[in-house]
Amino acid sequence: MPDIVLATLNAKWIHASFGLRYLRANLGELRERSTIREFEIGQRPVDVAEAILADEPRIVGLGVYVWNAAQSLQLVRILKRVRPDLCVVLGGPEVSHETEQQPICALADHVVRGEADLAFADLCRRVLAGEAAVPHVIDAPLPHFADLRLPYDEYGEADIAHRIVYVESSRGCPFTCEFCLSALDVPVRKAELGPFLAAMETLLVRGVRHFKFVDRTFNLGIDTATAILRFFRERWREGMFLHFELIPDRLPDVLRAEIAAFPPGALQFEVGVQSLDDATCERISRRQDTNRLADNLRWLRASTGAHVHADLIVGLPGEDEATFARGFDLLWSLGPQEIQVGVLKRLRGTPIVRHDADCGMGWSEEPPYEVLQTAAVPFAAMQRMKRFARFWDVVANSGNWTAVLEQLLAGESSYRAFAAFSEWLHGRTRATSGIALHRLAALLWEWLVEVRALPEATAGAAMAADYERCARHDWPEFLRPWVSTRRAAMREPVTGGSERQARHRGAARD
Repeated sequence: MPDIVLATLNAKWIHASFGLRYLRANLGELRERSTIREFEIGQRPVDVAEAILADEPRIVGLGVYVWNAAQSLQLVRILKRVRPDLCVVLGGPEVSHETEQQPICALADHVVRGEADLAFADLCRRVLAGEAAVPHVIDAPLPHFADLRLPYDEYGEADIAHRIVYVESSRGCPFTCEFCLSALDVPVRKAELGPFLAAMETLLVRGVRHFKFVDRTFNLGIDTATAILRFFRERWREGMFLHFELIPDRLPDVLRAEIAAFPPGALQFEVGVQSLDDATCERISRRQDTNRLADNLRWLRASTGAHVHADLIVGLPGEDEATFARGFDLLWSLGPQEIQVGVLKRLRGTPIVRHDADCGMGWSEEPPYEVLQTAAVPFAAMQRMKRFARFWDVVANSGNWTAVLEQLLAGESSYRAFAAFSEWLHGRTRATSGIALHRLAALLWEWLVEVRALPEATAGAAMAADYERCARHDWPEFLRPWVSTRRAAMREPVTGGSERQARHRGAARD
């Protein structure tokens, strides 16, 4: 039985916990006395507790994040009620700030704040040795890569075969965006390139094809970013897929050349735009060159096969719906395959709270601490914008309705056009999730033909094109006049990325 259980509740099973693997890799002589136990937030906390306690550990290290905070609190309550002698150690961004205000931290024996890769191992040594004076709260010094054992050997064969494999070539961020924990003066530290690439080579040999880089600013160091891309390009093989988070206004020619050399479907870039309003960006201490950002996005879409996933945030201090709409319209015109419309969250420790009074920020007190209203966006309008975000993901980002989307967004403002559809759809369904694909198809037809009065031939041709592109065979009756048996039976092979990205790659906007 292991003395140490490292556990967390992931958002989904496919997400393998990167943090737990770093902790285990750096336990030193205690590594063989430890195990990793991963769960999902949909599991009952009492069942998670049962599985953990079956190992009869002396120490449980629990990773706490904004998405699992509520479930983690229930879990710790059960663990301490059933095994009062069990040493529960918390870590993760959710408990690293405002620690004294959180009930879960009061229940736990110890809380390690900050990057706990090395501090957790030291704490375990002290606890297992029976030391009595171990502090309740431990502030971990920032580790440097040279002092860390890389965690990639901790990925098992099942992880490699079926789950997302996370990697990182750097930590920290030089920017000060107030909604982000990276605004807290966390310096950028880079992994030594040689050992890092050697570890990537090992993962490739073991069969990894999908790599998700968690670096906050992958293209901050151009030489390193170029070397990493070149490494993977020279070893590219069918089915390889790389995900990076990019600084949107930093793509010099040398980096462009490497990006353009990859085949379609090999790269996905998450581009943190967040806002295209200069006054809003200045208000939240975000430095961004909008003109250069726009040029880079146009180039990525026109000259590369990369999948571009761009982020915008609803509810930033001082930004009203009209300003957000203008930013959305501009971003849509730049052609990213996906626009992720996120809702501002008050992550613990972030300086965004300095705007609470002057911008009328009202927050939910429950995780994930989403903004409820601002002086610029009252509660009712915020609810409409949140529905917009959800339906946009279902209709636009899914890749199922790219031809239909062009009809949905026709008009002076793509935002206003989709917002009207979003409110109508909510009125018809009273839901923002759980709408089956065939029902959504019928609702899209009703909106386009009966509400918007589009000619049936126009709406039918667009919807049929989407059915054919996605190779669906469950054609609804109203689309029968536009069925093409030959085309409906055809399907382009998926050569990289996900099924969702493959649907986007077949779209007209490509």
